[in-house]
Amino acid sequence: MSFPASHLCFDNALLDALSAAAVAAPRLRSHRNLHTSIEEPVQRLLIGIEPGSYVVPHRHLRPGYDETLLILRGSLGVLVFDDDGRVRETMRLVAGGSQTGYHLPSPTWHSVCALQPGTVCFEVKPGPYRPLADGERAPWAPAESDAGTAAFLDGMLACFRD
Repeated sequence: MSFPASHLCFDNALLDALSAAAVAAPRLRSHRNLHTSIEEPVQRLLIGIEPGSYVVPHRHLRPGYDETLLILRGSLGVLVFDDDGRVRETMRLVAGGSQTGYHLPSPTWHSVCALQPGTVCFEVKPGPYRPLADGERAPWAPAESDAGTAAFLDGMLACFRD
C-alpha cells in the first residue's frame, strides 16, 4: 500500500535529496516546506544543513514565537547566547542519540551549526513567516557576508569539539 500523492513520507530518498541540495547551495542549506503558504499559522519544514553553513545568531521578539527542532539525520549543534553574545547553553542533537530535539522559547538568542555532513532536521514554529525584524539579529555577531563570519562560526563549532 502506498501513500496518496498529496502525502509526504520522510524517507531516505527525501533526506538524501535535501542533503544533496544543501551541498550544492551557496549557503549550504536547503529547505522543504510542509506548509503551503508563508501565511499559514504553523510553519513546518525540513532543513538540510551542511558543516560550514552559518546561521546568524538571532531571536524572535514576537510573543509566543517559539521554535522546536528535531534531528532526523546527522548531528546539529544548538547554541543559546546571552544578550552580550556569550554562549549560555549548548546542546548536541544526534539522530538516534539521547538528545534528539530542542524547544527554544522566544525571545532566546540562538543559532545552530551542522556537526556532520548530511544533517537534516525538522523545525516547527508559529506563522505567518516574517523576515527578521529590527532587534532580532544579534548585534554582536557578523552578518553572513562579513569578513569575520568564518572565525565566528569556528568559535561556535569549538563549543562542540571533544
